[in-house]
Amino acid sequence: MKISAQEEFGLRCLLQLARADSSGTALTLAQISRAEGISVANAGKLMWILTKAGLVTSQRGTKGGYYLARPASEIHLNQVIRVLDDERVDSHCRSYTGVLDTCVHTGDCGIRPVILELHQIVDNALSEITLSQLLGTEANVDATLHHIQGVKQRNPQENDLHSEMAALEIKGITG
Repeated sequence: MKISAQEEFGLRCLLQLARADSSGTALTLAQISRAEGISVANAGKLMWILTKAGLVTSQRGTKGGYYLARPASEIHLNQVIRVLDDERVDSHCRSYTGVLDTCVHTGDCGIRPVILELHQIVDNALSEITLSQLLGTEANVDATLHHIQGVKQRNPQENDLHSEMAALEIKGITG
């Protein structure tokens, strides 16, 4: 599974807003773009998407700018990725049709359940993480994420799937 540039930069922009939110400050597009090294146009597009989704609000005027629509502790990463994700799970099969209009395995596919389960596993993991948990040092965030992962017990079938997918990724098959 890959994170798109839009997902990466959108998440980073939200983190900028979360940091500014702690001091009650709104950020302009210019401030966001400068802080993340992206164009003002790209920052504007991301803020438009995030505003439309209800994650960000804006205020016009001299003290205007963008800020989080709700506390960072209430914004989960799966919500953010869902908003910024260009490719939906249901469109996956339409992406790999070869030279045909539809995949030859549309009626019965052994790969589709794996793809769907992987997306569900990632979505479940991201639903446990909030923007506020990503603020701070990398070491603190890493410790928090390991704690979250350690709290959830996986059943044996999930462990087998994780091990098999990790082995495939190491071999470069899923990359």
